[in-house]
Amino acid sequence: MPGFTYLDHNSYSDSYILQILRNVQNIAMVGASATWNRPSNFAMKYLLQKGFQVIPVNPSAVGKKICGETVFPDLTSLPGSVDMVDIYRPAQEAPQLVEESIEIGAKVFWMQLGIRSNEAAQIAEKAGLQVVMDRCPKIEFSRLFGELGWNGINTGVISNRRQRI
Repeated sequence: MPGFTYLDHNSYSDSYILQILRNVQNIAMVGASATWNRPSNFAMKYLLQKGFQVIPVNPSAVGKKICGETVFPDLTSLPGSVDMVDIYRPAQEAPQLVEESIEIGAKVFWMQLGIRSNEAAQIAEKAGLQVVMDRCPKIEFSRLFGELGWNGINTGVISNRRQRI
């Protein structure tokens, strides 16, 4: 596409991530797990507590409940629209999942920690979706809204030092 530039997915500005998290309300979590100690379960619980609507997508748990929410088999089976698709699936599945995300009208395609697919990112960006790779929305939300500091982690977001301009 002439004149089209892709985002550098090796580094995201805080404002980019913050803008996404402020504008997203409904999240489809592909690969959500009912197992309490799986990362997707922690993230889903956290995001629900923060007021997001999170819809679990997992073909091996269709009809069951994860964190009180009914599980759907795939993105195209969701009853309504979603703002963001958050995937806990291998990178080789990302291009197909981004195609489904485009089909259902998602605005953001988010790949969890350890998941990177340049092919999926290019497909998504050409279709107008925002993309995040190798990040966790739970971690980013808690970092950007100051909650990581509750655990003694220095996020650099809040400081008692005056910023130099």
